[in-house]
Parts: sequence; structure tokens; C-alpha cells
Amino acid sequence: MAENTQKLLEVRELTMDFGGLRAVDSITLEVCTGEIVALIGPNGAGKTTFFNCVTGIYKPTRGEILVHPPEQKTYKINGFKPNRVTAMGLARTFQNIRLFQNMTVLENVMIGRHCRTTTNILGAILRGKNTNRQERETIERSYELLEKVGLVHFADEFAKNLPYGAQRRLEIARAMATDPFLLLLDEPAAGMNPQETKDLDELIVRIKDTENISILLIEHDMKLVMNISERIYVMEYGKKIAHGSPQEIRSNPKVIEAYLGEGGDDA
Repeated sequence: MAENTQKLLEVRELTMDFGGLRAVDSITLEVCTGEIVALIGPNGAGKTTFFNCVTGIYKPTRGEILVHPPEQKTYKINGFKPNRVTAMGLARTFQNIRLFQNMTVLENVMIGRHCRTTTNILGAILRGKNTNRQERETIERSYELLEKVGLVHFADEFAKNLPYGAQRRLEIARAMATDPFLLLLDEPAAGMNPQETKDLDELIVRIKDTENISILLIEHDMKLVMNISERIYVMEYGKKIAHGSPQEIRSNPKVIEAYLGEGGDDA
């Protein structure tokens, strides 16, 4: 980790219980500026539950979730609602695509800008100068993001009509529309063909390099994980069993054992 990096997300001893089931067990993890960090593990390891705790969908049983927005004070976000977490600069995508299928591609991205605008219902009705300016800026920014993810030519198409891989990229564009400093991607390559996965690989790296956004991703595609991650955390049965560089993780006996029957030969 470079000396000039700053911690953006710091999770300490995070635990999540559902009745008698411990889905996440004392996980400690951090993401710093300029990093792509992967969270991997077999199905049922607790990865998405961890994401749901960090993004406000679940309130963890115990532990701390600290965010350090650039040039701002540190916040403990345990129990914050998802919209407040997003407004603080953490945006996410979901394992199952959650687009507004009967809205256009452009409109889907514009919705992501909502947390960065101040127009209320009265302003929308009266159509004052501030409302018009914000709407114009929202449209311009949304087109800009569609350009960045290679979807600007689909701007007026309904989201449901996009190819699967393009829908995945649209979800990323909508998340980027919230102006995050940290993007959490939950299995972004799920269901993609090899070419779509390669394009996604390049897009994620480009977002980190050109948009000043750090990435935390859950992913089963080990080739993608090994290609783009600086550091990797490995979970099994809710616990962290390994943490290190791709090279260290690739040869870790605990990881190899955890992945037997789960495509471990690719790791």
C-alpha cells in the first residue's frame, strides 16, 4: 500500500447475526484511495451480507463501520439508512440487476443524480431558475457518464431492451451518478460472456484511474479478480480466512481448500 494513500472505508470486527445464525463473524477490512479491493469466497460465505451491512440495508449486530470521506471528518455509519450512506459517497450495484426497466437509459442515470440535487416538489412545479439549471446539469452529467461506460448511443432506449452486459454497465453508470468516492460492486461480471467480462475488467480499472473512485468488489470470476485487484480478502462461513495480494491469495492453502469444488484451480 502506497504511503500517500488514505483510508476511505474501515470495517472493524463486523458481525451480523440472524437469530441463531452468524452470517458475518468479526470481519475487519479496509479500502484506501486508489485501490481496487476484492472480497471473494464460496457461495454462502457472507459476502453480500457484509455489503448489506456496509450500505445500510442491515444494521450489524456489532462492530464498527467507519468512512473517511476525502477532506472531511470520519463518520461511524452503523445503522445509517441506505440513502444517507449513498449521500456520504458510497454507491453500490447489486448481484441481481435493479434497473428501472421501463425508463430510458438516460432516465436511469438521471435518477442516480437525485441525491446531489436540492430541488423540491415546489421547485419542480414552479420551474424556477435553480430548478432548470439543476435539471440541465443533471442531463449533461448523465450523458457524460453514459459516454464513459460506452452506452451514450443507447440513451433513449428503454433499459429493458439493452443487452445483458450493457445493463450491468448502466447500473455502474447510475451508481457513479451519485458522485461516490467508493464504489461497491456486487458480482458485476455475473452472467456475462467472456467479451463482456473483458470489457468490464477494463471499465473498472478505467473508473479507478480516471474518476478518482476506489472500488470494493465481490466477484466469482477469479480471472477478473486476479487481473485488477491490488488486495483480496477471502471469506468462508462468515469468517475472514485470508488477506493479501493476488499472488499471495493464489497460493494460500486455506483459499485453495475453501475453493475445492468452487473453481479453485482458477484461483
